[in-house]
Amino acid sequence: MRMIALAGAAAVLAGCSVNIGNETPRVASPPTTSPGVAAPRERLPTDVRRATIIVRDMERSLALYRDVIGLAVNYDTTVETSGVALPAGEPGATARLVLLNANDPWVGWIGLMEWVDPAIPADDYSKRMGPGDVVLVLNTDDVEGRCAKAKRVPGVTFTAEARLQTYPGRNGGPEIQVMGCNFFDPDGILIELNQILE
Repeated sequence: MRMIALAGAAAVLAGCSVNIGNETPRVASPPTTSPGVAAPRERLPTDVRRATIIVRDMERSLALYRDVIGLAVNYDTTVETSGVALPAGEPGATARLVLLNANDPWVGWIGLMEWVDPAIPADDYSKRMGPGDVVLVLNTDDVEGRCAKAKRVPGVTFTAEARLQTYPGRNGGPEIQVMGCNFFDPDGILIELNQILE
């Protein structure tokens, strides 16, 4: 069973066509705004705080999310689970919970949770996606380098190498260009690791 992972704004573009570029595009720093998207006039009632992924092997998942993608661990503990509020594992089971953040200290975190005593049995995950599955879109600073490193993490399965992708602009704005690769993490969460270009 997969837990819902945070789907970034680019996830809605997952079905768009891809253009392959012949020249090396210039890389921009991650923007704090996006062309065609205005800041809300008043604060919305909800923040996307965190998405937690149930994992088979915490150290293998940390090798990807912490060591390759570059997220920072801000919390690492063991908890006793009820099996009710979070309907997974047996009542009274012990799980390890690790929380990781990117640049924002409050929102957009990734949680990793492994049931350790007793463990949750897991079959191999599907390599095809369907309803209820999630695309986790992460923007990074060196997509080609990080994609290459991700290939070396046990359990990672690539679906697309790093390539230039061009999407229509928002509300008449300029085209959106990103370099990105796609791969399943060791637990079957599809990740689009991308880098916004100028």
